[in-house]
Amino acid sequence: MADAYVQTDQFRGARIHLSDLAGLEIRDCEVTGLKIVDCYGGDVYLGGDFARLVVNDVDVTAYVESELDRQHPTRALAREAASPADYRAAWDAIEAQWAATLDRARLLPEATLHERVDGEWSFVETQRHLLMAGDAWLGNAVLEEDTPLHPLGLPPGGMPPEASAKLGLTLDATPTLDEVLAPRQARMATMRRVVDGLTEAELDRVCGRKPGDTYPDQEYVVRRCLKVVLKEEAEHHRYAVRDLAVLEARA
Repeated sequence: MADAYVQTDQFRGARIHLSDLAGLEIRDCEVTGLKIVDCYGGDVYLGGDFARLVVNDVDVTAYVESELDRQHPTRALAREAASPADYRAAWDAIEAQWAATLDRARLLPEATLHERVDGEWSFVETQRHLLMAGDAWLGNAVLEEDTPLHPLGLPPGGMPPEASAKLGLTLDATPTLDEVLAPRQARMATMRRVVDGLTEAELDRVCGRKPGDTYPDQEYVVRRCLKVVLKEEAEHHRYAVRDLAVLEARA
C-alpha cells in the first residue's frame, strides 16, 4: 500500500529530483507555486481551482475555463450571477440539469451509484456532499436554522474526521440514493423559495452566522453564500456526469 501523508507541511518548498513519481496523487492540497519541470509521462491529469495554469510555457487558463463553460453553461450562470434575476436563472438551470441527470442515473443499478470512478466520490456521495453544502451555506449561514445539518451530509474531503463528528455527520453511513435525495431535495426546495423571494437588499445582507465552526471568522454576505451553493451545484454536476459516462460504459 502506498504511503499516505495527511495534514503535513513537510513537502513545502521541497525539490524532488530524478525520482519515480508514477501514480503520485495530490488531493485537497494548497499548490500555489507548484512547478513540474522537464518531466515526462504518458498520462497526466490536473483537476482543481487554479488561478493561473501554464503548460510548457503556454498559459492555458483562459482556454480551459472557456472550454468548461462551453461544455457546462451552468458554470457561467453560477459564477456571474449578480442580480436576483440572475440567481433565479442559475437555479432554474441547476434544477433542470439535476432532474435530467437523476433520471439518467436511475437507469443504472443502485449498487453502481455507490461505485467510485478513479477514487472520486460516487454518485450517491456527490448528492450527500451537495446536501452538506446547502445545509451549511444556506441553512446555517443565510437562514440561521436551529438544526441545519442533516447527518447524511458529506463534508469537503479535506475536513478532518473529528471535525465532521462534531457536526453530527455520519461519514460511514451507506444510504441509498432515495434516502439521500429526501433531505437533499428538501434543501433544494428551500433554495428555490429563497431565490424566488430574493431582493437586492437581501443579497447584500450580512449573515448572522458563518457556514460552520471550521470556517474563518469574517463577514459572510448572503450573495456570497448563495453563490457558493450555485457553484457547488454546477461543479459537482460536472463531476457527476463525467463519472456517470464511465459507469454507463461499464454497464
